[in-house]
Order: sequence, then C-alpha cells, then structure tokens
Amino acid sequence: MIYKVLDSINSPQDLKKLNMNELKELSREIREFLVDNISKTGGHLASNLGIVELTIAMHYVFDSPNDKFLWDVGHQTYVHKILTGRKQCFYSLRQYGGLAGFPKRSESEHDAFNTGHSGTAISAALGMAKARDINGDDFSIVSVVGDGALGGGMCYEALNHAGAMKEKIIVILNDNNMAISRNASAISAHLTKLRTNPQYKRFKTVVQNSFMRIPKVGTALSKSAERFKNRIKYFMLPNVIFEEMGFVYLGPINGHDLPTLIKVLNRANAMNAPVIIHAVTKKGKGYKHSEEDPERFHGITPFVPETGLGKKSTSMCASDVFSTHLTELAREDKSICAITAAMPRGTGLNIFKKEHPDRFMDVGMAEEHAVTFAAGMATQNIKPVVCIYSTFFQRAYDQILHDVCMQNLPVVFGVDRAGLVGEDGETHHGVYDISYMRHLPNMHIMSPSCDSELKEMLEIALELNVPVAIRYPRGSFVNRQNVEPVVFGKWSIEKRIKDITIVATGRMVNVALDVVRILNIKGIEAGLVNARFIKPLDSDMLMRLSRCSNLFVIEENAIEGGLGSAILEFYSENSVVNAPAIELIGIPDRFVGHGSTDLLLNEIGLTVPKIATRVEEKAKKLNTLRWRNINGK
Repeated sequence: MIYKVLDSINSPQDLKKLNMNELKELSREIREFLVDNISKTGGHLASNLGIVELTIAMHYVFDSPNDKFLWDVGHQTYVHKILTGRKQCFYSLRQYGGLAGFPKRSESEHDAFNTGHSGTAISAALGMAKARDINGDDFSIVSVVGDGALGGGMCYEALNHAGAMKEKIIVILNDNNMAISRNASAISAHLTKLRTNPQYKRFKTVVQNSFMRIPKVGTALSKSAERFKNRIKYFMLPNVIFEEMGFVYLGPINGHDLPTLIKVLNRANAMNAPVIIHAVTKKGKGYKHSEEDPERFHGITPFVPETGLGKKSTSMCASDVFSTHLTELAREDKSICAITAAMPRGTGLNIFKKEHPDRFMDVGMAEEHAVTFAAGMATQNIKPVVCIYSTFFQRAYDQILHDVCMQNLPVVFGVDRAGLVGEDGETHHGVYDISYMRHLPNMHIMSPSCDSELKEMLEIALELNVPVAIRYPRGSFVNRQNVEPVVFGKWSIEKRIKDITIVATGRMVNVALDVVRILNIKGIEAGLVNARFIKPLDSDMLMRLSRCSNLFVIEENAIEGGLGSAILEFYSENSVVNAPAIELIGIPDRFVGHGSTDLLLNEIGLTVPKIATRVEEKAKKLNTLRWRNINGK
C-alpha cells in the first residue's frame, strides 16, 4: 500500500518538515497503516488509534532521542515506533525475533525506558530528570500516562515526589476515560468534571476573547490575567489535584487537535517546572469497530479489517471456565465475591459481573489495593476471589505476604495467564508465581491441567478457609477425558510409575503425556505423575517416587524456586537415602522474549520432541533401559 506522506517519514526529523495539512494527512495514513498491519499480526489497536495526533505532536516539538519519551503502560507506542525508523519492519510486530509490542531500549535509541506494567513512567522520568541535573545535561523528559494508570498508587507517589522536587518534567495525561475496560473510580470522575465543565470552558473563552479585543495591550493583559483565571478555575473546579501536588496544570485540551497540541507542548517545554498536560482523546479513534468496542480492540488477535471480526475459538478459555464456574457457585453461596484490577473481560469476570453486579468489584490498575481490599472482606465472613494475571499479581507480593498470609485469611487468588503468554513478551510472562508464593507460610497453591480439575480446585479452595492460589494458563486447556477426581493435597498417577518417571504440573501434564507416548514407541517405559498441588506437596507420593532411579520435573515456571526445587528440598529435609536423580525442566534463568507460545516453548526446550530427546539421552546415559516395576503389584 502506498502512503503519500507516511512513506516519506523515516525519522522524527522528517516529521518536522511537514506543514499542518500534511501532518493531518499523516494522522489519517497512520491510522490506516495501523489497522492494516495489526489485522495481520494482532496487537494493541484501540490505544494506538487514540494517541496518533499526540505522538505526532510530541515528535514535532521535541527532539528524540536527545529528549526522552516514557510511555505508561507502553502498549500505546506503535505510532512512536512508526515515526522512529521502524515502519519498514512493522510487519514483524510481536512476532518471534521481530518488533516488541512495548518500548524496548535494546530495540531503539528512541525507547528511553522499558515499560509493560502500569504506574512506572512518572517515577522513571523523575529519576532521569534528577540524573540530568546532576550531570549538567540539557534535555526534556516527557512521560505519557493513561488515565487508567492513575488508579494505581505508584503514580501518586511519583507525582507527590515530583511536586516537592520541582524538577522539570512534562507529564501528559492521555485521558480517554478507559484503562483496558471502562474506568470506574473517583479519579476518573474527577477527570470527567475537568473534561466536561461547560461553565469553565465558556468562562475561559469569554475572558480570553475579551482581552484580545483590546487594541495594543490585549495580549499583555491576557497573560497578566493568568493568575486570575487560575483562581476562577479553583472556584469552578475545586480540588484540582495536580496543581495541589505542585504541578502546573494545562488543560483539558483536545488530544486530536494538532495545532493546539503543538502549541501547548511548546508552552510546557518553556517552563522550568513540573507540568501536567491533560489531553482528552478517544480510544479507538478513526476505526469504526474499535470506536464501538474499544475494550475488545485493546488487545486483539488478527482480524478482518472490513468487519472487525476475528477467528472464533471453538473451546472456552481457562479464564472463562474459572469465571463461569465461580458465577454458578455464587448463586448458592451469597458470600462469594469477585475482584479484579481493571481486567473484567481479560479475566473472564465480566461473566460474573453480569449475573452478580453487587458482588463484583473492579478496583482499577491497583493490584496491591485489590489484595488488601480482599483481605479486609475476608475478615468479615466474605469469600473474596481475586482474579489477576500472574505478571501483575507479582506487583502485590507484600500485600499477599503481610495482609493475607500472615493473618491466614481465606482469600482465593485466580492466577490467570500463568506460564508463557506469547506475543506480549517478557513483561507479561507468568513464570515466577510458584517461586514467589511457594515460600509464603499458610499459602496453598493448586495447578490444574484441565477444565475439570480447575473447577474442582475452585470448589475446594472456597471451602478451605485459608489463602489459596489457583494458577491457570492463557487460552484453553487440552481436553482430557476420564480424569480422576481431585483430592486436596494429592497428586494423581497418569501413567504407571516406572524407574524413570516424569512429574509434571499444569498444562505441562498434557505435554508430558505426549512425551511418554513417544518414549514408549522407542521402547523406553516412563511413568507420569500429575502434581496437582504445589503446596502442600504430596509427601506420600514423593516417598513412593523416591524408589525411582530418575525423576524429570516439568513445569512452566522458573526453575529456581519452582516445583522441582520443592521436590529437591523435600528429599533433603527428609534425609531420603538414595533419592532419585532429579532433572529440572522449566523456564531458564533468563528473560524469555516475545513470539508465539509454541516458538518460545521450543526455544527453551519445553516441547514434546525436545523433552522426549532429553529423557531418552539421560536414560541411555545411565543405562536404565531395563525397568523394574516398583508399583508394589
């Protein structure tokens, strides 16, 4: 496809040569480019469509990479990538070995800071500003923050510090009244008041126009009246929180009006103080289907541009299985409540919300608050179920430890997206939750391998009256038939225990089943045990497994601190003589990049062929091809 203006842009410097009409045409072409490309690769569409003019204006006014741009959360940087020399390889967005879906310092000098979780950009910007002044450098720092991120406490910690330090930074509040889903918070209501107050808008226009009509002195009078206008702003719009925190507040302005954006950015850059620019944008702007349903197009799989429709899955994802069953259980048990942190659709809890709206709470992008909020509920004979992606759940570690586990409160955690998640990459993989939860006293960890186990574990968790985490993957489980009922704390034997036995957990059980089939074809007998519970461990089963020669532990978690580590600790603590040789197969001690889950699993050796080869080589090396039956039968 040929683009009249966009094809001439290979760096931010090219952008500065354009006139206003060309900049507006560039905006239109970028939106067309985004829809065309993301329909093929999938990605974050709505947020990027909404920030086109704002990104263009930033690069028009500032001088990247000398001036630093920081993005919060970072999924809205596609336009920035296009304008900074990455347009030609945009087809590789979120693909294995291609462009990342988030800012990445190793990818471009124009990406000043890696971001993938909300609330970090203002803190990082302030740190850069202080370092700039210590080093005697001279550059501007711009942090772009969505209004959804203001639901989290870290933003306010940074704003509070910045207002006290008085360092020169510019914070652009990209206000589209949404996080991933529609915002429902006090700060959102406050921004709506700022955004929509007609008296204030009318007053500003009348005063400005009146002064400008006065010959010769109109411009000077208008500038000298700035303090008076600010006093009126406080009268009409009380508690303008940003100015109370020490920021100069500019706005609200139309975030799609290029001339105004450029004017305000230049004004902010001329100030030697912390500045907030409140830009009101429309998420999904310029593409009909995204405007109508910005939540669905926040993160979208490949789709047909003409209809906005993508490929429908034929099976329920684990998130929906969890939420559907929770919704059913809540019909009988009125003490069950559901909590999420700005992810009702992503976690499947929109299902629960529809049927039990009074017992559903979306706290915004505030995982720490979500956990302690649930802890408070649990003290009052309520059964709170907190559903958060594994990658975001780790942000609430202290609250899990201090507010839930230390008090042994019955909070159930639905740890969604456990394991590798694919195209979102290292900031979003859920491969550390076993390691950071397993050592917490009173915590119980369950790891289902199929839908039926997930449902049974949820039922058990709600009756235990202790902290419980149930971890389940992105997407759907492999369908399994004739699964043994779940018994608390007990593992299940999937394939009869042999001298060589695999212990697998979660969706790796299904991988291990195929590994055993391949080994059997090659004449190597291997057993398989499904480790349904990470904590408590099944001590009886482990003692039985201690008679094996070799155990292979397969998990989709970091090897350090994972299930394999727990098994090694068990044999050590119980002084098991002649314990089996144990090989740990999991996520290596490095960050795994982005790409399809299948490609990433292959890269780190967690596929059926690679695991089978590893077991076969070990079996041959140890000369254990003659098996003895240790099942006691």
